[in-house]
Amino acid sequence: MELIDLVLKAGRSAVELSLFVLLPIMVLMLCVMRLLEARGVMDWVVARLAPVLRPVGLTGLSVFAALQISFVSFAAPLATLAMMEQRGVSDRHLAATLAMVFAMGQANVMFPMAALDLRLGAALVFSLAGGLLAAAATYHVFGRNLPAFEKPFDETVKHPTAEDGKGVLDVINRAGAEAFRIAVGVIPMLVLSLVAITFLRQLGLFAWLTGLLGPLLQAVAIDPNMIVLTLTKALAGGTAVLGLVDDMLREGAIGTPLVNQSAGWLVHTLDVPGFAILISAGKRVARVARPAVLGACVGIALRTVAHLAVG
Repeated sequence: MELIDLVLKAGRSAVELSLFVLLPIMVLMLCVMRLLEARGVMDWVVARLAPVLRPVGLTGLSVFAALQISFVSFAAPLATLAMMEQRGVSDRHLAATLAMVFAMGQANVMFPMAALDLRLGAALVFSLAGGLLAAAATYHVFGRNLPAFEKPFDETVKHPTAEDGKGVLDVINRAGAEAFRIAVGVIPMLVLSLVAITFLRQLGLFAWLTGLLGPLLQAVAIDPNMIVLTLTKALAGGTAVLGLVDDMLREGAIGTPLVNQSAGWLVHTLDVPGFAILISAGKRVARVARPAVLGACVGIALRTVAHLAVG
């Protein structure tokens, strides 16, 4: 009976978080993104940013991947990475793009966290800075021996158009359906993650680790709750962290200052689920994962320090 109660509680939390927090935000953001794409605004932005970002190893499609992860979800750049591989983008540029995606904060966690008092403006700025540093570190240091030659290729992305009212309505309907798929799609993983986390907490594993490492963390002014949050992030991903943070805030275990201070450390895609999903974009993407991960660590370190400094 205790196990059933645990599963029901986790399921209720997962559904509430997905449908009442994640879904409305994703509908709004996706509608805005898709309408901007349909109007050609996104292509205009990409075309002007691409030359500026070339020195850090990013291409026009890389810019689009950055916009996708910042305003859609962590899985959105998957199609762009696959497209980059198919169109012949060099391994070096591919590694830089993957590092950027790993290091940046994903929209499906950052925007719902804004409802939990995350300072969204600062988080987006730090996310972009971390992504650019990750790309530069990968392109110029960790991936400098990767092939950089590439043939000319098409960097445009095909979008639906919205020339009239019907076109606009079609774009909004498709964006709403996409947002619903994203929100519903995270429920199974979120339920399993919350069940596993609650089960481990009841077994006393987190309490044991907190008791073991807590004094060391407190000595350097780090909240011991970061142990649970970090393990959850690494093993279950950002959405699970979002659910756990929501529960801990309701229980009064943590406060909103910790949400902002820990965002750089906890909100990115370099975790087990995110890594597995993103490297599935293609064989060359998987092949450049090692330098990309190293570069991403540099970007995440920058974001962590920035969030701690701002508080």
